[in-house]
Amino acid sequence: MEHHDGLVEAACDGELWRLWYTSVPAPDQMAAEIDRRLALQDSGSMLPFTTRLIDPATGGPGRVIGMTTYMNIDAVTPRVEIGSTWNAASAHGSGSNPDSKLLLLRHAFETLGCPAVEFRTHWLNHQSREAIARLGAKQDGVLRSHTRSADGALRDTVVFSILEHEWPMVRNALEFRLAKRAQGAE
Repeated sequence: MEHHDGLVEAACDGELWRLWYTSVPAPDQMAAEIDRRLALQDSGSMLPFTTRLIDPATGGPGRVIGMTTYMNIDAVTPRVEIGSTWNAASAHGSGSNPDSKLLLLRHAFETLGCPAVEFRTHWLNHQSREAIARLGAKQDGVLRSHTRSADGALRDTVVFSILEHEWPMVRNALEFRLAKRAQGAE
């Protein structure tokens, strides 16, 4: 529960739990969500991360802005999905999402040896779909009436992936994009 309060604060930044197409926990549900993710980590099917900005004064960890996760972990293939990602509204457009995805993708391809990394999102979450495409992922397809949303409605899920042979080009593009952003911020 080390990051509980920071995650509550991040979720309140934009009242993200009210966005019907996401699954961001409400402040009073954050502890249960952290427990759920940690239980899935213990079972080997998920590895959750808290995302933080870098403190400009120290270069160390700054404020908590959200969560992201390796999920649907398949140790045999090996293959992971990067998902259940959310960031505080004030962090949108900051470069924090592509920066965290670069770290997760690099680890998946270069350390874990994954032949593919998958991303999934709600068909109607256009912001997420665009962000995934900007990472360099290709849309594989749409799983229609795939699962239930929090409100019980059937959800269409868009599936994207990056393949191992695409990774060097995707990595170079992400590194260039982040370097360009850093130069513009100076």
